[in-house]
Amino acid sequence: MAQHIQAIPKKLTVAGKRKTAIAKATIVKGSGKILINHVPYENLDFFRKLEIDEPVEIAKRVLGDFNFDIFVNVKGGGTESQSHASRLAIARAIVAFTKSEDLRKAFLRYDKNLLVADTRRKEANKPGDSKARRKRQKSFR
Repeated sequence: MAQHIQAIPKKLTVAGKRKTAIAKATIVKGSGKILINHVPYENLDFFRKLEIDEPVEIAKRVLGDFNFDIFVNVKGGGTESQSHASRLAIARAIVAFTKSEDLRKAFLRYDKNLLVADTRRKEANKPGDSKARRKRQKSFR
């Protein structure tokens, strides 16, 4: 019986979303560099860099080596949403590219939001009011 061998794709594009931010990560075989909007992720501020680093460090522990280049294009939303969307897209791209079930389980054990998008959105404003929950004041007693 012939064994079924899964071919590793040359290039793979995966998306991640958070609120209105949409990140598209393209992963290829390479030397381990990660660019977000054509800027190395090491140039981000400290906490955003740590956030992006989480899926990379987990992948290094599980796979042993990290020989992928990841290019992320992210637009929309604020800076925080963009970094969350980028993190999600990077984690999804690594799992899809390697097809590793151990890596997928490690991501889910560490933080479910590495692979599952946070679907919360801003609540809509109600008619006649200025905010979603705030009501008009009554001046009589």
